[in-house]
Amino acid sequence: MKRYLSIIITLSFLSSQERFSNLDVFNLQYARDPQISPTSSKVIYVRTKMDIMKDGKTSSIWIVDIDGKNHQKLTSNINNESSPRWSPDGKRITFVSSSDDGNGSEIYIYWVDSKQYSVISQLNKSPSNLKWSPSGEYIGFSMFMTDNVLSLVTPPKKPKDANWAPPARITDRLKHESDGSGYIDKGFNHLFYISADGGSPVQVTSESYNHKDFNWSKDSKKIIFSSNYTENWEYDFRNSEMYSIKINGSSLTQLTKRKGPDYGGVFSPDGKKIAYLGFTDKVQTYQINKLYLMNADGSAKKEIKTTLDRNMSSLKWASDGKGLYFKYDNFGNGKIGYISISGKTKKIADNLGGTTIGRPYGGGSYSLSKTDRIAFTMTTPYHPADIAYYDGRKTDRITSLNNDLLLNRDLGEINEIWYESSVDGRRIQGWIAKPPGFDSNKKYPLIVENHGGPISNYGDRFSPEILLYSASDYVVFYPNPRGSTSYGEEFGNLLYRNYPGDDYHDVMDGVDRLLELGYVDKNNLYVTGGSAGGIMTAWIVGKTKRFKAAAVIKPVMNWISKTLVADNYFYYANSRYKGQPWENFEEYWKFSPISLVGNIETPTMVMVGTYDLRTPPSEAKQLYHALKIRKIETVYVEIPEAYHGIASKPSQLIAKIDHILYWFNKYKE
Repeated sequence: MKRYLSIIITLSFLSSQERFSNLDVFNLQYARDPQISPTSSKVIYVRTKMDIMKDGKTSSIWIVDIDGKNHQKLTSNINNESSPRWSPDGKRITFVSSSDDGNGSEIYIYWVDSKQYSVISQLNKSPSNLKWSPSGEYIGFSMFMTDNVLSLVTPPKKPKDANWAPPARITDRLKHESDGSGYIDKGFNHLFYISADGGSPVQVTSESYNHKDFNWSKDSKKIIFSSNYTENWEYDFRNSEMYSIKINGSSLTQLTKRKGPDYGGVFSPDGKKIAYLGFTDKVQTYQINKLYLMNADGSAKKEIKTTLDRNMSSLKWASDGKGLYFKYDNFGNGKIGYISISGKTKKIADNLGGTTIGRPYGGGSYSLSKTDRIAFTMTTPYHPADIAYYDGRKTDRITSLNNDLLLNRDLGEINEIWYESSVDGRRIQGWIAKPPGFDSNKKYPLIVENHGGPISNYGDRFSPEILLYSASDYVVFYPNPRGSTSYGEEFGNLLYRNYPGDDYHDVMDGVDRLLELGYVDKNNLYVTGGSAGGIMTAWIVGKTKRFKAAAVIKPVMNWISKTLVADNYFYYANSRYKGQPWENFEEYWKFSPISLVGNIETPTMVMVGTYDLRTPPSEAKQLYHALKIRKIETVYVEIPEAYHGIASKPSQLIAKIDHILYWFNKYKE
């Protein structure tokens, strides 16, 4: 009798749940940048919420015990906060907060015992990447410093109170704009430190190059960092070396030297060794970094060889100096791993991620205490990033930021699927999102969602886009075809000089596999994707007429025009196709979806952000204009003031999804 009562209660609960809806996006929260205290007793993290009135995100720092108790906001500050970092003794916390006047950000100190906090800097630009010195005396940080603005002429003096147009903006730089921020001021990223007691910042680096991912030496007298000091640094953009420098700016020493990136250096606990990442650049589409070890002076370099064929990042030494922790993706799932100095690896934790709100991409971060305990951002398909704690044996999720919302929503079911590629028999992984109340005896329309990159991956992670599609009674299929990351270097590099190519067949093989399962309606197939996913979508409808409708989001249609117009126009030659477009016109054209536009019969929505610099609106318009000329059913949707991250604001995310669903519903039988 109790068993039947339990079933009745469960069914009653499920029937009372609502489906995930577009306005639910505004109620989502997620954790990021967790920092565990040196004693492993508490975690501070950045809690991000959606603001329905300002149509944006707000971030504040929260603190929680490792058992999930005493969960509270750290300060009474109402401005956006970020980059919380514990002092080495755990008695202070530094963080960055936006200023009251909205002009930049400043560095703050929070005293744990008194719970008081105060600003300690007066900076002209916003700081980032805060790091305490091991001595606790200083806080290091990065900051962009502007350089002299290029001017070719002296304009005439304008009359008093005259209202003239802005002066000409001139650049002679290779990289002069960046998607997401627009025009880049002339200048370089430099390294600084400031006394933890406050005062004037001290600039450590002075060379006219960009300085990145720094770390302190054990004695707090030196900093190691990565940069490219070569004369051809603008054009040799994949290259970087490791350097050390005294904090007074003297004794600049180059530690590595080879063709390729070297970066991410961290000192061993005894200060005698440096572990770092890098590879010898073979100039191909995808390369996995290697782990190296060298003496603090740059001598005795050696690779730590491992059988783990995955891209490592975020190195952190174990307290005993016998190995390092790192993060990586494996089969579409974010993980934390450990590697010994001898090269043996083991998995520590699963489900790292959940900080990318929109589509189910990777990401996430972790921190390590002095006792080798770990705090990290954890996600599943059913919740964005929460804080998880690893105690050396097991992992516990210690926050549940969205329970009040998501426990009252029927999110359907997410399943993993593996299938065989018809090209070469490789196993291809993907995921299937089923609608709430799924009935295997029914036939459902199918949405294929292609990921961007293409050097990227989808995984079993939270995604409002996927959930909103499935809540509208679609089965959603999101695969990782060849070229996707988390399957090894060889798999990721299969797109070299073959993109789009056989990845098309990998996607279509997945569609055929779903049809074999019996619950997908072959007459109601739809396809979408953004960026590289938009490329794949346009390529698909140029190759087949199996889909009832398509939504091509922020695509590249013409590799010749895109390569020379986008913000990263210098990036593609030789790493994707041989030579520059004018040197290899035929190959660039052969892989351009616009070359197939004469085959397209599928009703196609085209969408792009008006500020997109990565795949500019001119690319999307090529598809739309061609389809209009051919009298194919089409519509062009612009998201105003949106960069390539077309759904960075909650309302933009909703607009994107609602328009795609409108278009597919229009053609649904």
